This record gives sequence, C-alpha cells and structure tokens, in this order.
Amino acid sequence: MSRSLRRGALAAALALSLAPLTACAAGNSAQTTEVRPDTAGAAVGVIQILNAVVLTPPQTQATGPASVSARVYNNGSQKQTIDSIQVGSAQAKLSDKDGGQTITVPAQGSVLIGGKGNAAATLPNLPAATKDGDFQPVVFDLSQTGAVSVTTPVQPATGYYASYGPSVTPSPSTSASASASKSASAGGSASKTPAAKKS
Repeated sequence: MSRSLRRGALAAALALSLAPLTACAAGNSAQTTEVRPDTAGAAVGVIQILNAVVLTPPQTQATGPASVSARVYNNGSQKQTIDSIQVGSAQAKLSDKDGGQTITVPAQGSVLIGGKGNAAATLPNLPAATKDGDFQPVVFDLSQTGAVSVTTPVQPATGYYASYGPSVTPSPSTSASASASKSASAGGSASKTPAAKKS
C-alpha cells in the first residue's frame, strides 16, 4: 500500500472514531440537561408537591375565580393538613371534600386539589397583573412541614385542565344554603347552621 493511501486510511479511521464524540453534547453543559418538565413540583421533608398549576377561567368567560390544582403526597407516618395556599399576594380559599377549611393529606398517602369531588383551592382575587403563560410563586403551608414553595405556570382551565379548573370546585356553602332554604320551604323550622370557624 502506498504512503498516500495509508495516510488517507488513517485520516478516515480517526474521523470515524471522533464522530460519536462530536455528534451529541456531553458534560454538565449539555443541551439535554436544560430540559424542564411541563409541570411544577417541590419537596420538603416528607411532603412532595407535583403537577402544581394556577388555573384561570376559560377565555370564553370574561371574569371569574382562579384556582390552584396540585397533587400533594405525604410520605410521613402522620397525617398533615394544608392550612393555607398563597399565590403571590393572594390567599386561596380552601375547601376539602366535606366542606372543611383545611385540606388533610393522609399519612403515606396523597390528596388531589382541583376537580369535581376533590378538595379545592379557589382564588377569588388573583392579582390583576397575572396573565396566562406567566409563572407565579405558590406557597403551601402544612401543619408540620411548614411552608413549601413552588413556582407554578398559569394556564386557562381548558383542554386537559378543563376538569380541574375553578368552575368545578366544590361549593359547600352553596349546598348548605340550598338545603336550609329547602327545609324552610317545606314548612319546618330550619335550625341555624353553625357558623364555619374562621382560619
């Protein structure tokens, strides 16, 4: 084999051996390490919050309350309660499935916030500057773990999120007043419902 052919073969072999190294990025600054999930989450101690999102009314509605949807996991051996959820400067109104003003996260279990028949966190006064596509800091305050902060996206309650939005959150006060008016119209003397405790 001639000297020029040997040089050509060596150059070709060297190029082929380097090709895999240059085909994709490697190391800490690789593009693949910059991929971010579509949903927000955080973990503090035994509490983990996943799929957190602030849901605004569908664009077909001019106004209306917003809400927070999330799955909250408790990996501890004791139940905890979510005592408050704050979105920016706005405080959410909490309601569990039974109308309570805190949301219980069972030990070694989870709770879904948002959606028909689930616990709810409604925001009647979301800051006016909040827009769909923005991100908002959301703070979940739990009875034992304390504050867990998540930066969540703001999305309209349409498509995948339609069944988790503010229009389907439980409304215990409405059902209570409806049952009271029903019993009153039936001619019975309706007993007063005890006022809910203020948090």
